[in-house]
Amino acid sequence: MIQLEKYKSGHIERGAGNYNYFVPSDINAQWNWNNPEINALLEKAAVKLGELNSFARLVPNIDLFIQLHVTKEAVISSRIEGTQTKIDEALLTEEDIAPERRDDWKEVKNYTKALNQAIIDLQTLPISSRLIKSSHAILLDSVRGDHKQPGEFRKSQNWIGGSSPADAVFVPPHYQYVERLMGDLENLLHNDKIVVPALIRIAIAHYQFETIHPFLDGNGRIGRLLITLFLVDSKILEKPLLYLSNYFERNKSLYYDNLTAVRTKNDMTQWLKYFLVGVEQTAVLATETLSQVLILKTELEQQINQTFGRKSHSASILLQKLFVEPITDVNKVTIICSLSKKAANDLVADFVNAKILREMTGQNRNRIFVFDKYLNLFIKS
Repeated sequence: MIQLEKYKSGHIERGAGNYNYFVPSDINAQWNWNNPEINALLEKAAVKLGELNSFARLVPNIDLFIQLHVTKEAVISSRIEGTQTKIDEALLTEEDIAPERRDDWKEVKNYTKALNQAIIDLQTLPISSRLIKSSHAILLDSVRGDHKQPGEFRKSQNWIGGSSPADAVFVPPHYQYVERLMGDLENLLHNDKIVVPALIRIAIAHYQFETIHPFLDGNGRIGRLLITLFLVDSKILEKPLLYLSNYFERNKSLYYDNLTAVRTKNDMTQWLKYFLVGVEQTAVLATETLSQVLILKTELEQQINQTFGRKSHSASILLQKLFVEPITDVNKVTIICSLSKKAANDLVADFVNAKILREMTGQNRNRIFVFDKYLNLFIKS
């Protein structure tokens, strides 16, 4: 049993070189606490998650809207690690991305692929080292970290900040500890012999994952991905609609300070408070965004039915597709709506005149059109 107020986060050991590394304590145990504030925050977070889940059940074709949630998460989680790709760029094809920005674009695309594949894999695999490694292999495929053992736990020492472990801000445990510590983390997530609320489990597990830093690269992104995967795997959310990266990114220093305080001050309590507030706030924002999406969809469907006349059928098909892929071009519209090139061009022009689409390149050829009203709902949230 671990009493939260008496929790010891771990200990320091001496490495073979001139540096110390941190070995976190095991976390697979019954966790108890006497702090009523944690209970109150836990209840608020659980209520808002329940509201998001219930609202999502009422939304017809909810899968239409999930992909933009995933894309936004990929952009923000990658931005925390230093990439500069924007959400509209993430939706473009590689040939439409400036060559100097393609490395960042590929990293965001890989994160999207990793997340989508992990959600599929959850149908047959539990949250496990196998699933985590598989996601990591996709994340680092053919990008800047592809030489850093994609899909494998590290076999050498890593560190955060500084030029070496000797002057680093933080040095995770020696690689010989990684397999055992990750096994302990996995056991906490699945242990049905303890009574620990799911949100507390994943909060502790996220801290522990970032502390173990099991990979040579990509730990932050995989650690944040783990939160969403656990919520879906544990049936708290039926759909992957909640992502904490935006909450973490709004004040990155606070995120890192709270993680550091667990290691240096044994202050898991503050980390749990911070995490639970993030879940509550993020669930509220996700529900609001989903509500605004439904309002927009209803308004535009009415507009099309009232003003597009004989083109209403094709316009309705295009609108549905734009909620999945909010950036398009005339060639895509010919395929989506089974139209001739001229008819597709005319339909796109009608969408531009109706202020549903906006041409984003300023060119006369190879024009690209963006569904601004929809995209902006995610940019603002």
